[in-house]
Amino acid sequence: MTLSIRTKLFLTFLLSGMLVVAGMLAFMRWSFHRGLEEFAEARQEERIHAIVDRLAETYRRDRGWSRLRTDPRLWVAALVGRVGHGGSERIPWHHGWLRHALMEPGLWPPTRVLRTHARDGLPHPVELRLMLLDGHGSLLYGRRELLAKATRRYAIEVGGRRVGSLALLPGPPISERGEIRFLQRQSTAFLIIALGMVILSAALSFPLAKRLVRPVNDFQGTARRLAAGDYTARVAVTGDDELGRLGRDLNGLAEALEGNEQARRRWVADISHELRTPLALLRAELEALQDGVRPLDHAAVDSLHGDSLRLGRLVDDLYELSMSDLGALAYSKVETDPAEVLAADVEAFKTKFSAASLTLRLENRLSEPAVLHADEHRLSQLFRNLLRNSLRYTDPGGGLRVVIGRYGNALVVDFRDTAPGVPPEALPRLFDRLYRVDGSRSRDTGGAGVGLAIAKNIAEAHGGRMEASPSPEGGLWIQVALPL
Repeated sequence: MTLSIRTKLFLTFLLSGMLVVAGMLAFMRWSFHRGLEEFAEARQEERIHAIVDRLAETYRRDRGWSRLRTDPRLWVAALVGRVGHGGSERIPWHHGWLRHALMEPGLWPPTRVLRTHARDGLPHPVELRLMLLDGHGSLLYGRRELLAKATRRYAIEVGGRRVGSLALLPGPPISERGEIRFLQRQSTAFLIIALGMVILSAALSFPLAKRLVRPVNDFQGTARRLAAGDYTARVAVTGDDELGRLGRDLNGLAEALEGNEQARRRWVADISHELRTPLALLRAELEALQDGVRPLDHAAVDSLHGDSLRLGRLVDDLYELSMSDLGALAYSKVETDPAEVLAADVEAFKTKFSAASLTLRLENRLSEPAVLHADEHRLSQLFRNLLRNSLRYTDPGGGLRVVIGRYGNALVVDFRDTAPGVPPEALPRLFDRLYRVDGSRSRDTGGAGVGLAIAKNIAEAHGGRMEASPSPEGGLWIQVALPL
């Protein structure tokens, strides 16, 4: 069975609350029991010392233990603290201990009392765990078989002379019926309080779990809308905790998907537009030949062949761009000197720049050769795309300055051409697929608008970056940074 997050949170909160309550209950019971034991031990010591004083007074009054030895009432009266003036005992004859003590003179505790406590499972109070010995260690009241188990002895002194002692048998400090009942009532009260705290924890955990899961439900609904193609779906973000940051990340994902969808639609529209123009021209040429408007000669065939070549180059550029986006371009990276590759490409384009009345200048600012782990052919493709871009869009009389240098752990190549420039609002989209700036960058003289996109993909495939900004010379400044 699969549990929902709300159920898991509820069970987690409830279990945590139960563990805390159980821990507090155990600690409170231990602390209360320990405190009650200390209190009972202190009171037990006071009672034993009071018994010692009463026995000393009895010995002093009777000038020995002879009368107490023969009269168990005096022994019981000394234990329960009911000895009157002049030695008169004030213990009712129906007192249980006294009746049993009279049946078994000298034995303490009485046999029937031991049996009764054993049957009821009650501990022996301190009076039943005391045995009286005279000054020579002879047993006056007690049981010889239990004397060896005595853990403590209290001396009875009269006139600075030890006349006897009390031997205390081991036993729990909480031995009185009232103390036991009080301890039981408090334990029951603790359990009832703990149960109430668990119920209160459950009552608070359920709405808390529901409140915490509410944003998750909103995230789930938004994710389903995004999966269904509704990229305008957004979640309401509140707070700056983990859920708030997750909501912002989900909104960022939705914005990225919406942007990708718009880019896809724009990509399809641009491709159809780029293909429609050469196809329309090619169809118009063929219809003119069919209608006899133009004669079918070598010039017409050459024109058709040129149109088909241009269409083929456009298809090849689009295919190469798609492979570049997918990361499917083949790269064979070796130790390469990019300065040599750039110098060879610049030298190859000098004639074309001169024919277009443009200057081309290369400045090598490297103090020593720089080595890249790169694909030489792809680097050459990157440089040639940038050179070709400046050749197409720079006005006659201007030129291009190429500067290569090292800055930190990066090799930087700057391409700075002259007018016309690129509007600032067009710079962020300059590396988009099929994007061309109208006006200064004419569709009649320009290419398909994929060269810069391919160049950027090649730079990123080598771990580098490419940025565009206005050139100080009045044109476009493209900077390529590749890690050494």
